[in-house]
Amino acid sequence: MPLSEHEQRLLDEMERNLYQNDADFVAHISHAPRRRSAYRSIVLGVLVAVVGVAALITGVFLQQPVIGILGFLVMFAGVLLAISPGRRRGEPATFTEGGGTAPKRAKGSSDFMDRLGERWDKRQDGDR
Repeated sequence: MPLSEHEQRLLDEMERNLYQNDADFVAHISHAPRRRSAYRSIVLGVLVAVVGVAALITGVFLQQPVIGILGFLVMFAGVLLAISPGRRRGEPATFTEGGGTAPKRAKGSSDFMDRLGERWDKRQDGDR
């Protein structure tokens, strides 16, 4: 079912506003360099997960819940290792709003929430 003219105009206006208000985000997404996956951590994570599954099945087969629980934990750790983003040597693990990396701050997420609030207020003032 095609959109009416009014709906199409609203959709176009929303799209223009998105590109105007989030120009930095759009520029970052469209020009962001692709990171290569850390194949070593993926392979290691899959191997650890397979060992965890084997331990889980062994625990169930032997009716030993402790072995099954440990197998599940090992499997979970392997999956986390496999899906974690790769890093270069010496690169911090925290990410900034622009997509780069930065050291962790002691303040936590209060700065982030303040910036979000300021952006929200600017957008609300611009709509009036």
